[in-house]
Amino acid sequence: MSTLLDLLRGSSALYGGNAAFIEDLYERYLLDPDSIDPAWRVRFDQWRQRVTPGTRTVETPHTPIRERFRQLAETTPTQAARSTPRCLDPVAAEKQAAVLSLINAYRYRGHQIADIDPIRLREVPHVADLDLAYHHLLPADLDQVFHTGSLYAPDRLTLREILDIVQETYGGTVGSEYMHITSTQEKRWIQKRLEGYRARPELDSEGRRWLLTLLTAAEGLEKYLHQRYVGQKRFSLEGGEALIPLLDELVQRAGRRGMQEIVIGMAHRGRLNVLTNIFGKPPADIFDEFEGRVQLDWRQMVGDVKYHMGFATDVATPGGIVHLVLGFNPSHLEIINPVVEGSVRARQRRRGDRSGDQVLPVLIHGDAAFAGQGVVMETLQLSQTRSYGTGGTVHIVINNQIGFTTSHPLDARSTPYCTDVAKMVQAPVFHVNGDDPEAVIFVTRLALDFRNQFHKDVIIDLMCYRRLGHNEADEPAVTQPLMYQKIREHPTPRAIYAERLLMHGLITPEDEQALITAYRQALEQGVVIARAVLCGLDTSRRVDWRFCRGQSWDQDIDTGVPLDTLRTLSTALLRLPEGFVLHPRVEKVWEERQKMAQGEQLLNWGYAENLAYATLLAEGIPVRLSGQDVGRGTFVHRHAKLYDQVTGAAYTPLQHLSEQQGAFIAIDSILSEEAVLGYEYGFATAEPHALTLWEAQFGDFANGAQVVIDQFISSAGTKWGLHCGLVMLLPHGLEGQGAEHSSARLERFLQLCAGHNMQVCVPTTPAQLFHLLRRQMVRPYRTPLIVMTPKSLLRHRLAVSALDELTQGQYQVIIPESDPIDPAEVERVVLCSGKVYYDLLEARRARGRNQVALLRIEQLYPFPKAAFVQALEPYAHVEEIVWCQEEPQNQGAWDQIKHRLQRLLPAGKRAYYVGRPASAAPAVGHRAAHVEQHERLIEAALGGAPNSNPNLRIPSP
Repeated sequence: MSTLLDLLRGSSALYGGNAAFIEDLYERYLLDPDSIDPAWRVRFDQWRQRVTPGTRTVETPHTPIRERFRQLAETTPTQAARSTPRCLDPVAAEKQAAVLSLINAYRYRGHQIADIDPIRLREVPHVADLDLAYHHLLPADLDQVFHTGSLYAPDRLTLREILDIVQETYGGTVGSEYMHITSTQEKRWIQKRLEGYRARPELDSEGRRWLLTLLTAAEGLEKYLHQRYVGQKRFSLEGGEALIPLLDELVQRAGRRGMQEIVIGMAHRGRLNVLTNIFGKPPADIFDEFEGRVQLDWRQMVGDVKYHMGFATDVATPGGIVHLVLGFNPSHLEIINPVVEGSVRARQRRRGDRSGDQVLPVLIHGDAAFAGQGVVMETLQLSQTRSYGTGGTVHIVINNQIGFTTSHPLDARSTPYCTDVAKMVQAPVFHVNGDDPEAVIFVTRLALDFRNQFHKDVIIDLMCYRRLGHNEADEPAVTQPLMYQKIREHPTPRAIYAERLLMHGLITPEDEQALITAYRQALEQGVVIARAVLCGLDTSRRVDWRFCRGQSWDQDIDTGVPLDTLRTLSTALLRLPEGFVLHPRVEKVWEERQKMAQGEQLLNWGYAENLAYATLLAEGIPVRLSGQDVGRGTFVHRHAKLYDQVTGAAYTPLQHLSEQQGAFIAIDSILSEEAVLGYEYGFATAEPHALTLWEAQFGDFANGAQVVIDQFISSAGTKWGLHCGLVMLLPHGLEGQGAEHSSARLERFLQLCAGHNMQVCVPTTPAQLFHLLRRQMVRPYRTPLIVMTPKSLLRHRLAVSALDELTQGQYQVIIPESDPIDPAEVERVVLCSGKVYYDLLEARRARGRNQVALLRIEQLYPFPKAAFVQALEPYAHVEEIVWCQEEPQNQGAWDQIKHRLQRLLPAGKRAYYVGRPASAAPAVGHRAAHVEQHERLIEAALGGAPNSNPNLRIPSP
């Protein structure tokens, strides 16, 4: 690289009057680099530094540079300088600066005048910054020669030539937004690619004919389906057919760059087209779905509509086989985004792909959804974080400029473009006219290469239109008459491109018709028609869940761990780096854990949980725990991460058990529930042999991720046959702290339970949590596990376990009476779950009511029928059987399990409810009211007669 002194010695551009101008710029640069034109700032940044191979960069001193400026001011211009029409006197220098400013204006604002709307729906604004007059340039200047600055072009051109370049690059069918990026390196890279190629791809005649073939396929499928299945929903791609060549180019180029897998998430629009023409799903299978000929065991699966279904395939590329995955997606549009990202992260981890060079996430959005759905922002916010980044995502917006039924763009969003939200992560945005497939190919290459170069997200805004309604039964002209008048008159992208190739003599009319005929015949034959698709999926490339087939939740699996192993792991867990300074509160915790490890003190919740992770890690099972503040735990109980109070350095003991252990990570996530839970769900679906956990800071925070729970966690197994072993830890319990953060909404999870789709457990001891977490991985059975975890019980004197309770046994789905009470003397059996058990236990002991037996149901779903019947056998003579809960009657477990209880009770017996009355809120807002309610509840459960307390109704089921 030349130094600035070298430049001053050898560049004719800096002689004479120009030297004074440059010196002035340089002085301003030294005072404030941001005060000068960015193009000059870049040059000064580069020229000030001398780089010698194998040595460090050395900055050029300022004094020799200034001295050289003074010498140049007296020097006669060289022949090169004389080639400029006039010497750069102050007026000419201003003109030169104006030209550079004009170039920069096109980089910033050229996208506003770009020809990116195929149906010319939007009015092209007048952008004053792009006028010559704005920069004090005149038509007479057009034939003057100027320095091009940082423009990727010859060093000197006439202003007319410069205008041609910037207008072609920034005002053509590609509108580029990238000047909001703060990284000079990234901006210069994009400028080189845009300006060096004038935003056009290098395509030979064969490449252009293939492009027409793909457009013919995209259009041909839609026309065929429209004729064969009149009025049926398919969410046509018509108007946006350029998506197919875009994806084809993306897959082939990614394979050429060494990618092994691509995971794609998309909503409905164009999904069937992508499945057929990119993934190679046999058309015959799609026709069967239209005609209802689907082989499905309805007892095991309910299935889903055809435009929600996922698919996987292998595709041959110049660089090798690429495994393609299309994620299953519900109607909640953008919710697939974090799920795909989590799946990609798991696949990258399995391949050891730390930089994202082998597995690529691709997300295909709708314009209205990208602008309107909050999960888009949340997922973008994850993209550059250490534990959620996937090396950058290629985003493709199918921008049909209408969204769903929006009647006016002003009602669709508050930003000029639907993609503006992506600027918050400084992602470049490339708007491209969907009627110019060659420009689409150029942008695809540019976007993928940017992603691979900088490992950041990039946006392709495919500007197109929607030829039909939101679905094929919709009539969009009802609300968009002018738009659809234009669309009806507008030729298709295939027709436009075919005419272009005909004009250039690259095809004949017979060639064009032959492509159309050949594609239709292939459709009618029902065979695979996507190029390079390899029939017979290589099972080594897919996520293998076969070990779960035929397994059930009620297997007897010993989850105990030998005492010697526990002690060895405890030693490693409690070992700290030399000189590591704990916070005084944490130091006390560490002292207590030392005693627990030696059996001198009973285990509390936090240490039993850490031991559960340690035992799994020692068996080679990775553990991934995420959520807000999970490292230490919201309630400062976990301490999986420690922080040196002197240096601030973090230390995670669970990562230092042994050299052969599984990987452990505890991620203090961003303040997001929807995206983070979706991400962890996606990770868990793609990594069956890792324990993946998400913890809500408070149980009710899961409300913010209800779509993930409803559409994926609870139902993906029965809709799509997907397996998942995700664990949700939800702090739950009425502690008198008000309606917020009291309830994890246990009732909602139980309402979603059916067909053994989830496990809902409420462990009440540290040993129970230990065995429950181990059971999730040791047992060859995976379904999501919902755990109602405690708050006050984390430090409750009775909620403790002996070390030897971890050495044998398994998770107890029901815990029988634990006090030495004679069953023959029992007059009432109280069934309960969770924290209320300890309230009942302490009150019973204090009041001496040993005629009441307490049974804990620790697994509410799948309901443990056999264990429940067995637990009640000693109390066959008891008439009063009560269900007690602290939640209001219409919440908690009662309404969801009372029918199960009743079916399992002996004939003639009935279970009664004891608890708070129904309420619209989870809890009262005042501590005094909470305490009063709770005392009444406990008294009614232990001794009150059924229906004796009007505030604690006890209805029969």
